[in-house]
Order: sequence, then C-alpha cells, then structure tokens
Amino acid sequence: MSSDHVQSAGRPAAGAGAPTGSADAPTTRDGAPTADADVPDGSAEAPFLELLARGAPADAYEQPVLLARAEGRPTGRIAALEHAKFLALRVRAELEGRRRREAELSALFETAHDLAGLRDLDSVLQAIVQRARSLLGTDVAYLTLNDPARGDTYMRVTEGSVAARFQQLRLGMGEGLGGLVAQTARPYVTDDYFKDPRFQHTGTIDTGVRDEGLVAILGVPLMLGPHVIGVLFAADRRARVFEREQIALLGSFAAFAAAAIDSANLLTETRSALADLERANEIIRDRSAVIERASDVHDRLAELVLRGGGVHDVAAAVSQVLDGTVEFTEAGAAPADALEASRAEGHAVRHGDDWIAPVAAGGELLGALVLHGHPGLDPVDQRTLERAAMVTSLLLLARRSAAEAEQRVRGELLDDLLDARDRDPRLLRERAWRLRADLDATQVVLAARLDAPAADADQEAAARRRLWSAASHLAATRHGLAAARDGGTVLLLPLDRGDTATELARRTARHLGTAVHEAVTVGASAPVEDLAAHPDTVAAAYAEARRCLEALRLLGRTGDGAAAEDFGFLGLLLAGDRDVAGFVDRTIGRVVAYDERRGTDLVRTLEAYFACGMSPARTKDELHVHVNTVAQRLERVGRLLGDDWQTPARALEIQLALRLHRLSSPTQR
Repeated sequence: MSSDHVQSAGRPAAGAGAPTGSADAPTTRDGAPTADADVPDGSAEAPFLELLARGAPADAYEQPVLLARAEGRPTGRIAALEHAKFLALRVRAELEGRRRREAELSALFETAHDLAGLRDLDSVLQAIVQRARSLLGTDVAYLTLNDPARGDTYMRVTEGSVAARFQQLRLGMGEGLGGLVAQTARPYVTDDYFKDPRFQHTGTIDTGVRDEGLVAILGVPLMLGPHVIGVLFAADRRARVFEREQIALLGSFAAFAAAAIDSANLLTETRSALADLERANEIIRDRSAVIERASDVHDRLAELVLRGGGVHDVAAAVSQVLDGTVEFTEAGAAPADALEASRAEGHAVRHGDDWIAPVAAGGELLGALVLHGHPGLDPVDQRTLERAAMVTSLLLLARRSAAEAEQRVRGELLDDLLDARDRDPRLLRERAWRLRADLDATQVVLAARLDAPAADADQEAAARRRLWSAASHLAATRHGLAAARDGGTVLLLPLDRGDTATELARRTARHLGTAVHEAVTVGASAPVEDLAAHPDTVAAAYAEARRCLEALRLLGRTGDGAAAEDFGFLGLLLAGDRDVAGFVDRTIGRVVAYDERRGTDLVRTLEAYFACGMSPARTKDELHVHVNTVAQRLERVGRLLGDDWQTPARALEIQLALRLHRLSSPTQR
C-alpha cells in the first residue's frame, strides 16, 4: 500500500481549505504572488497563504517582501509582510515535520503489511532498505547477515551503492563498525569512519568503504531474541550527525528485517514439515488447520494495523484464532520470571497453563500478551502469539508518537506565551482552541520541580522526563498547557469557579508526585486573565510561581503546593528575587488606587493610625481632622482591605507595605 494513501485521522491534507487566490492574480517571474495581488489593504497574509496552498519552496516566501520594497511600499506594510512571512515559514516547517512523521509511520505500516503477507524475503528486505534510505535521507543503505557456516558476515541487500567491491564484501566476525554493533548488540554511529578508533579497521573493509566514498555510517543490530543475526546500515558520503529519532527509526526497520528473516525461516520450516506430513493424511489435515489459522491471524493483524486498531483489538483477534483468551497486560502485572525468560529467549514461554509473549521495542518493555488456559500450544500458534506481540508493540509506539507530538505542540504554545514571541491574540486563541485550551478563561501558572536528589545525570534527566510526561498528561486532561523549563516543568491550568490557586497547587503537587513516585513541589501564581490579549502576563506569573516554589523549598515544605498569596511579606524575605512592587500591590494596592482615583488621603491616614498606636483619638490630632473623619476613613479602608485588616498578622504586613510604598514613591520620600 502506498504511503500516499495513509493519512492521519482528523488531520486535513496539506493545503486543504486554504484560499487559492484569483486565477488572474499577478505573480512574479517564479510564480510567487505579488505583495498586493488581489489583497485588501492591511492584509499581509494572503500571498503567503497562497504559497502555503501551492507548497512553494522556502525561497519563494522572500518574493512578496522583495517586491514590496522594490515598489517603495510603506515601512508598516513591509513590516507586516515580514511578520506574515515569518509565521508562514513556521507553519510550512510544522507541515513538513508532520508530513515527515506521517511518512515514517506510513512506511512502518507498509513494512508491517509486507511482513504480514510475506512471500518473497528478498523483496521485503529490499523494501525495508529502500524505505530506510528514503526516510533517513542517506546516500546508501545496506544490510549484512551472519553466515554461521563460514564464520563471517556478508552483504545481503544494498540500496544506492555504486561500487561493485563494496556490494560483494565478506567480513570476518568482529571487524569494522558492523562487528562492534554485533558484539554489543547496540546501535553505533560514526560521523567519520576512517578517523574512528572504536572498532577494528581492516584493509578489506576500508578499501570497500573507500570505493563507495562513505564517511558517516549508522548501524543497528538485527536481533532474534538475544542473538545478533546481522546489521542494518544507513550511510552518507559526507560528514553527518544522526539524530536520536533517526536511530530509533532505523532500529524499527531492523526489527522488521529480523522478523522478515525469522518469518522466512518459519515458512521454510513449515514447508519442510508439510513435505514430511504428506505421508499421513491425518497429520496433513492437522498441520493445514494450523497454517490456516496462522494465515488468518496474519491477515487480521494486517487489517488491524491498516485501519488503526488498538492493542485490545489485536488481543481479541488472536483469541479467536488460537481458540483461547488473550489479554494485554502492563509489564508490572505479568509474572516477572516468565517475562524475563521470554525476553531472553526471544520467544513466548509457558507459565503454568498460560503462555507469555513480551511486547517490547528498542529494548524497552512495554507490556506482555498472555494466553490463558492453553498449556498445549502448537509451535506455529506460538509464533502467532509472538507476531501479535510484535504488532502490539508497533501500535503502542504509534500511539506514543502521536501523544508525544501533541505534548510538544502544547509545550511550544506555552513557550511562546512565556517568551511573548507571538502577540497576535487571534492566532494565539486559534492555536489554543486546536489544543482544547481556553486562553480567555481564568488561569493559574504553576512551577513544578522534583526534590529528590538524583544519583547521576542520566537518572536526573530520566526523572525530569517523567515529570514532563506526567505534567503534559495532566494538562491535556485539564485543557491546559505544559512545558519543560528551568530544570522543572511549568503548567498553565484553568481555575474552576470556587477554586483557589492554593488548592490547585496542592492538588497538582499530589497528582504529579503520585505519577512519578517522587516528591514534587509546586508553586502557583495569582490567577491571571485574558492571556491572549496580554501574553506578557504569563511570564510575570511564572516568575511569581517560581518565587513561591523557592519559598516552599527554603521552608522545608518539599512535596507541597502553595500560592504566592499564602506567604505575604515572608515571600519577600525567602525569595531570591524581591518582588517589592507585587507585595505592595497585593497588600495595599486597592487603597493606593482608591486615593489616586478619588483624590482621598487613606494611605496617609493609615500611616498616622499605625504611628499613633492604632488610636483614633491621637490620629485625629496628628492629621488635624475630626475624630469622625478618622473613623470614616478607617471604615473605608476596612471595606477595601477586608474586615481582618487590623488583626496582628495583617496589620504587620500592611505596615511593611506602607513603609515600602513610601520608600518606593519619590514624591513621598
């Protein structure tokens, strides 16, 4: 099946719904629309939308701006075009990334389909190598297999090779980059083959590589259980750094190649068995039934993969074929000893009356398929269970890839809000709407961080990834946003009516701590609103949340959650960045604002009141007003600050805020 026919559910095809512009719109010599072709005044996006709709190359996006400059357009018009060009290029890059991810998944699905309907091993291996070369964008891709009879390894399939000597290489075991991969059963990459001392260089290998002109080489092992049977390579004729995602993708193709070889061996064994079973009609009928079931499950699994089925659909299909009950379980729920033995042997193993097949990918254990109450399992049915486990791992990886893509998009939007890079309220709302987030709702910014010390850098990085994953899941379920930042995680969550920032911070700390099995401390900002129109408030709220987080840690309240309002002036003493203006505003800001609007003297009255020992009689003498005037002013202060403003704790904070307000106001010094 062609990758052109595979399209992610819910995602429109490139250019769908985009305006195509007038057929008579003027264009430049290379086909790019002019800066003002059929574009109303003030619209700078139209030429770039047309370029996006046509799938134009990146350099074509410069034409509208260059044309506007050549025509002497106003500076504002050119600036608008520059901004629209920047946004269009970002959209184009995102679309290209999605197309690339879709192509990768499509190629994996097609490979799984080829494997499910395996008839010609050479064709399947050639297709795997071709797709690996195409998706990784390398000059050459090739596959080598071990030859146990001769004790060496030989070139099995090549794609893009031009040197005959390279295509006919036979290598001694343990030689070259492939030998290093085979010895360690791990992927290895070199950006300059001839300068890399990690593996054994030989004249035969170096001559073949030099004839082919290869420089950068990536090799991943072909595994059958714990045994390396060969190596899949991707190579360039220039220096290149292979990314982690590319290494993982080549590893997936290597898994399919190993499975294809294993399947071919299985088919060979089956044909041999059928030849022997021709001597007895009864044995022939029994074996034919087994083969028919195997073919049936292959067809069903292929159909499930193509129509986007889930892991439980795979379990249900295999249950029908094997005439038993098959279920998918998490790794922790399966018997540990049987699961470990199954991983080591590379086959399903018997455990009591059950059979267990591991669901793994790239060395990571994702779970297990368990066949219950079926102690006598035919070898072909055993392989069927193992194939189902492999297909299950593919589906889980595809689902994880989609979830990680959504998490990255949520993080990118929050990063843009924190950095105030995108100030277009309409565009921000549209991006949030696609993620089911509402920037017009009342929100709280939360800063979360792990508190348990890590043994080493790798463990610390893994713990941070777990925290980011848990925070992203929480944000997705709460219609919020999450991003990794400053060694921790920042979240933007909506505040429900009747809820407080403090309660939200504490719930978030408990939720994340439970998810990562470690103490997580969470600091929250005061509620913020209208973020689409005022994205810069997100950065200020994040700074406030981080100060609150630092205050919690200094007070020894790790694993807890709190908001800035919980600390009062203590937050000023504990935080590394003294937010004097914020403290004054939270404490007496309403009184100061009232004086500024009405021209009253409530702030001065408060200062005199505290200076006179909170005595109205002495206060009226200090201010030279009637005592009733003092009482009326204090009553007004109570309505603005709350009835508890004269309690010792509040009074202390108010006096500190008055002193800071006086010191920070030049006219009052």
